Amino acid sequence: MSNAFSPMVTNPYTEHPQALDRAANVKLLVLDVDGVLTDGSLLVGQDGKEALKIFDSLDGHGIKLLQSTGVIVAIITGRTSPMVEGRAKELGIKHVQMGVSEKFKALQTLLEQTKLKLSDCAAMGDDWPDLSVLPKVHFSACPAQAHDEVKKRVHFITKRSGGAGAVREVCDMILVAQDNYQRLLQESL
Repeated sequence: MSNAFSPMVTNPYTEHPQALDRAANVKLLVLDVDGVLTDGSLLVGQDGKEALKIFDSLDGHGIKLLQSTGVIVAIITGRTSPMVEGRAKELGIKHVQMGVSEKFKALQTLLEQTKLKLSDCAAMGDDWPDLSVLPKVHFSACPAQAHDEVKKRVHFITKRSGGAGAVREVCDMILVAQDNYQRLLQESL
């Protein structure tokens, strides 16, 4: 019996050579939350407060793989949520800035803390508040359902939507570009 299989390629990197080249230099990946790590839905309880966030396990594993190679993952988000804080802690994400109205200022602070430059940075966002960051970083991405104005300004648009594996696509691309993907895959077999 053969163990051969045909892998499904959802987003061939040959379609995005510039993005793959840019991903090779990433030392820091900055993520938005709503619409990127989640599907963007806001589930509000009777008390008028956010009651639940749903995260994708594929994204979580991709973040852990990326961190295992030394790439720092950070969150900069406009909303404040104990669910985000808990998920970040679970994934080992140490740099979390919530309730941010000026995302580029927050990114500048993060770069100072990590002693990195914009040329070391990747970011993923989905809507207008992310536009202060996405065009300025070395590698930018957005999920499939992102706002059209965001899609016009990024290097890579995932095939998957936010909260449904879009972050994993970006993590995988960085791993491939930095020659870590196959090694990590072999280690898991």
